[in-house]
Amino acid sequence: MRTLRSEWTKFRTVRGWVLGTVAAAVAAVLFLLVGTVSSSRHQGEVGALPVGPGGVAVNDSFSFLHRTLTGDGSLTVPVTALTGVLTDPAGGPDGTLPGVTPWAKAGIIVKSGLRQGSSYAAVTATGAHGVRMQDDFTHDRAGHLTGAPSRGAPQWLRLVRAGTTVTGYDSPDGVTWRAIGTAAVAGASVEAGLFVTAPAAVDAAGGGGSSPATATGTFGRPAVTGSWQGHWAHTRVGDGAGTSGSYVPGTSAGHRTSGDGFVLTGAGDIAPVVGGPALGPAFTVETFLLGTFVGLVVLGVVAVQFATGEYRRGLLGVTFAATPRRGRVLGAKAGVVAVAAFVVGAGAAALSLPLGEARAASARFTVLTVPVSEQTRAVLGTGLLVAATAVLALSLGFLLRRSATALTALVTTTVLPYVLALGGMLPSGPADWLLRLTPAAGFAVQQTLPRHDHVLSVYTPATGYFPLPPWGGLAVLAAWALLALGAAFLVLRRRPV
Repeated sequence: MRTLRSEWTKFRTVRGWVLGTVAAAVAAVLFLLVGTVSSSRHQGEVGALPVGPGGVAVNDSFSFLHRTLTGDGSLTVPVTALTGVLTDPAGGPDGTLPGVTPWAKAGIIVKSGLRQGSSYAAVTATGAHGVRMQDDFTHDRAGHLTGAPSRGAPQWLRLVRAGTTVTGYDSPDGVTWRAIGTAAVAGASVEAGLFVTAPAAVDAAGGGGSSPATATGTFGRPAVTGSWQGHWAHTRVGDGAGTSGSYVPGTSAGHRTSGDGFVLTGAGDIAPVVGGPALGPAFTVETFLLGTFVGLVVLGVVAVQFATGEYRRGLLGVTFAATPRRGRVLGAKAGVVAVAAFVVGAGAAALSLPLGEARAASARFTVLTVPVSEQTRAVLGTGLLVAATAVLALSLGFLLRRSATALTALVTTTVLPYVLALGGMLPSGPADWLLRLTPAAGFAVQQTLPRHDHVLSVYTPATGYFPLPPWGGLAVLAAWALLALGAAFLVLRRRPV
């Protein structure tokens, strides 16, 4: 404890180190403000995104043919076709061609209301993923039927509501039924019926370009049990297709009868909003934390000089004379810079989030909503990210002895890979490996952009996605910091002062 107090006294009594620590926090916040101002000047406005039951931003736009169900009941219908139209300049005279996006959906849904973001459970045929049961936007389960529906091989779908529990079923013939799963949809009365939607086609392999899409589902006669009110009514839920795409020009969302069944056309998606090209100019938590790497460099200078300053002034011998156990000195110095860096990193992050949201609101920009728990993890994780990097910088200072050399090594291994990977300057493969193997992996702890298998997007570093989970990425950085600290300890024991 005496050694720790001594090192803390050294740190706080050197004006340059204290000012540098404060400057790191200021630089991080200023970079945020400058960056968001620049973004608001060069990008258009976007509308507010609905928020789902889990507190995440969602797309909730679809064509809905529905009735009101009070209490318990069921809905059964065969889907006999799922077709679609995509925009393509080379497609034809009107710039379109036939095609169904992989996650186009035609199915049945029980929804607590017509408000976007309200709770739901659905069983649906899809363009390329067979029958699925999905609920509350983030939950997706595979059914038992694969392929696409056709008139010769319809896909029969059923939802049964008992209390607040909704059970989904599928069947190849309308006779033999198999349960897929259950979900909870609260409310004495719910809206239930047929729906169709189609997210934009995304070229995940070719850079993320997207094409608006529309889907058309053909349904047989719906069969219902329970207490249903009113006639079948059509609603286009959502004014547009959200961030998932838009309607193909020249098409319309609507419905018509076909024999004793219905044909519905629609677009959009019922799914969580993810990052990537479709998100457009919306701000994210990651946007508000972009200044971290600037503050990290400034604090890295302070940490390096906390190690090399005593070499330069010839005071390290005095320190070791007062405390012969060199490992204790190294540990105390690491503890001081780690705590100072954590306070700076977490404090700057905590300040950046409300400032960023206020800036986005003043510019009328959308902020991608994530749960409070994710925001808290990003803030505390930023503190740990900066703390681990400061320990790495301190260790490099002891290993290399020269401030310029140590700082260059820190920037080369930590900041440069981050900028190259997330700046889109490298192909996704090399970028992934940089963010797996270098200390830059630690920035993953700031990621709050969701990744969902049932939402097609471009999940690469250039679109804000790290190859490692948040705490896994931080663990890689921590391993580098501990390895460098151990190497510095060995060098200090063997190297003369």
